[in-house]
Amino acid sequence: MTVVTRVDVDPWEVAARVTDPELPMVTLADLGVLRGARLEDDGTVVVEITPTYTGCPAMGVMRADLVHALHLAGFADVDVRTVLSPAWSTDRISDEGRRKLAAGGIAPPGKAPARSDGPVPLQLGPTRRTASCPLCGSADTEELSEFGATACKALRRCRSCREPFEHVKEI
Repeated sequence: MTVVTRVDVDPWEVAARVTDPELPMVTLADLGVLRGARLEDDGTVVVEITPTYTGCPAMGVMRADLVHALHLAGFADVDVRTVLSPAWSTDRISDEGRRKLAAGGIAPPGKAPARSDGPVPLQLGPTRRTASCPLCGSADTEELSEFGATACKALRRCRSCREPFEHVKEI
């Protein structure tokens, strides 16, 4: 079987529909992980993605899912590149992505901490995070564990409706 490179399909539109393997209610574009997708003159689709944090175990699955989606769309040669600079931040999550997280029962992150360029300073004190309950909207919540199902999420409980929920941590 010969795969013909498509010129009538925008590779960005295809890549932007690929969902995150750990947060399947949001796309890589919603999450701000997808940085670019373009068709080169030689027919290669170059896709650029940024990990949410160093060592993110989902990067291999994201890469495979992007290649698969683009092959299904008719692109024969796909090159997925990891871009580390500028670093990903939860501020890159789109408004639509934040709505989808909340609708899926996961509290979206607040504003990421402001940092200057250069090394990230070591903070020895506890990180204080707040999150409203995505189920009932109450701001009266408590952190049960700094780590949820993945390292980028914390486990919280609403004191009003008593339901547990995950919160995407501000990075």
